Amino acid sequence: MANLTNGYSHIESFLKIPTVKFTKLFINGEFLDSVSGKTFETVDPRTEEVITEIAEANKEDVDIAVRAAREAFDFGPWPRMPGAERAKIMVKWAELIEQNVEEIAALDTIDGGKLFSWCKAVDVPEASNILRYYAGAADKIHGDVFKTSRDLHLYSLMEPVGVVGHIIPWNFPTVMFLAKVAPALAAGCTMVIKPAEQTPLSSLFYAHLAKLAGIPDGVLNVVPGFGSTAGAAISSHMDIDAVSFTGSTETGRKIMQAAALSNLKPVSLELGGKSPVLIFDDADVDKAVDLALFGILHNKGEICVAFSRVFVQEGIYDEFEKKVVEKAKAWVVGDPFDPKVQQGPQTSKAQFDKILSYIEHGKTEGATLLTGGKPVGNKGYYIEPTIFANVKEDMLISQEEIFGPVMTLSKFKTIEDAIKKANSSKYGLAAGIVTKNLDIANTVSRSIRAGIIWINCFFAFDIDCPFGGYKMSGFGRDYGLEALHKYLQVKSVATPIYNSPWL
Repeated sequence: MANLTNGYSHIESFLKIPTVKFTKLFINGEFLDSVSGKTFETVDPRTEEVITEIAEANKEDVDIAVRAAREAFDFGPWPRMPGAERAKIMVKWAELIEQNVEEIAALDTIDGGKLFSWCKAVDVPEASNILRYYAGAADKIHGDVFKTSRDLHLYSLMEPVGVVGHIIPWNFPTVMFLAKVAPALAAGCTMVIKPAEQTPLSSLFYAHLAKLAGIPDGVLNVVPGFGSTAGAAISSHMDIDAVSFTGSTETGRKIMQAAALSNLKPVSLELGGKSPVLIFDDADVDKAVDLALFGILHNKGEICVAFSRVFVQEGIYDEFEKKVVEKAKAWVVGDPFDPKVQQGPQTSKAQFDKILSYIEHGKTEGATLLTGGKPVGNKGYYIEPTIFANVKEDMLISQEEIFGPVMTLSKFKTIEDAIKKANSSKYGLAAGIVTKNLDIANTVSRSIRAGIIWINCFFAFDIDCPFGGYKMSGFGRDYGLEALHKYLQVKSVATPIYNSPWL
């Protein structure tokens, strides 16, 4: 493992960290203190030191933000603009993001422990691309004219759903912010966004850039706070028309209950995962090892689609196990600003402790710890890449989402056996298949109950491709035009036709 040097002097040798500029709630175009005056600490997971104090939104603050969003929707210009005008402003926002890529990437690195190089090269450019994609869709929203069997002119309108509540996770604070906000903006909605309390910094910076881009006051409001207060207030609010959430299945259930018990608002839930990858005997073992390892260690395993359950056909299992352990031991853990580092710290102390607890469960349940299993260094939330073998399907580490750098490794005999193992989970978010055989790829991809299947690849997302889950991984889709449509509703309009030569 790489040696850890957690002092800021070392960090500044890679990059001069920008000063945090925005720490208050963003409501109706202004940065404001919370009504209560309360703040909470956001902590740097590399050093365990407090970065800054963030204004803490409670129910009263959410009420104020919703009133601003409601006013902007009912009487403001945004829903009434031609789609092409909304698009111009969204493109301007995308340009501002591109001009500030390094600062935004640094904020996500200090706030969430993400690799600076990845944020700069992938996450932040992806955010601007998402905005451009939905800007392109903003002037292409239309209904249908129906050929009726009666003397009626009958057509449909696609109208914005109204005020939307977005509750976003801490593992991809930049991408998830824009994946929720961009299609809702294109549809003409206004919104209240609650970033995760662990990673609020980039969301507040995005709000600042949105204001500079010309998004009208009240259209976009950001209320950092805790799920039990600010998140609960959004979910149960009688004047929020829809909620989109990405996070844990447990929280998703609470949001759905709150929505049902309030104004029956529709919800979109992208929830937990326990994604399998099935590696068949014909696979290139070295490529399969690289794919499986990246699938569980990318973003320190804090990915809902992580390849946490690795199933290898018995003909190549022994070779695979030996090579994956060797590569895991060589994986570089350390300062996420260091371009040589492959894995930074877990996002928070709570997540760090949770992962270590699951590792202990794996040991006590009788799984074989092949490598890892311990913290790295004496400061920061770093954990060794961890691989368990001889994992039974009923073990906790095989059934529950760990959300960390922990792989469970098992073998299988037949295609039918592999499919059964892959589907033996309450989750159904993603799955992987590694094979050179097209028939196997086709059969297995159609047999696994998951929202996205990756054949000989991992993390192969595209803005145009919808993403979401089966089973307890939720419902609704982000990305693609499906995401735009969830922020629209259909209105049918009928007028009589008299003495027309045709219908």
